[in-house]
Amino acid sequence: MTPVVPIMRIGATVLISLQGDLDDATVVRIESAIMQEVSRTRTTGTLIDVSGLGMVDSFIARVIARMAAMTRLLGAETVIVGIQPAVAITLVEMGVTMADLNTALNAEQGMEMLRRLTEGGHVEATAAHAAG
Repeated sequence: MTPVVPIMRIGATVLISLQGDLDDATVVRIESAIMQEVSRTRTTGTLIDVSGLGMVDSFIARVIARMAAMTRLLGAETVIVGIQPAVAITLVEMGVTMADLNTALNAEQGMEMLRRLTEGGHVEATAAHAAG
C-alpha cells in the first residue's frame, strides 16, 4: 500500500511530513504532488519534515535536494527539518552533500527560518546550525 503523505498549509507555507519507509516510485510521486501544490497555491515557503523516515538513501536525499531547488524556481524557500543523527551519519558516509539546503533541527526552528528567508533575509549556515 502506498503511504499517504499529508500536504498541509499554514498561512503561505506548505508543510510536508515524510514518514515510514518510502520506495523510489513513492518519493517521485510525492515530489510531483509537492510541486503541484506549491505551484497551485503560490506558496512562499515549504517545510519538509523528514523526522519520520527510518532511513534516507542517496536517491531520497537527491530527490529532497531536487525538490528544494524546484520550489526555489517556483518562488518558494524550503527548509528541511528533523534529520535524525543516524540518517545524517549515513548521508555523510555515502558522500551525499546537502550543503546547499536550509536545514533546521525541528519544525519550530524551520518555521522561524522560513519566516526570515521569505521576509528577504538571508540565513547564514553557521547561524542556522548554532540555533540547533
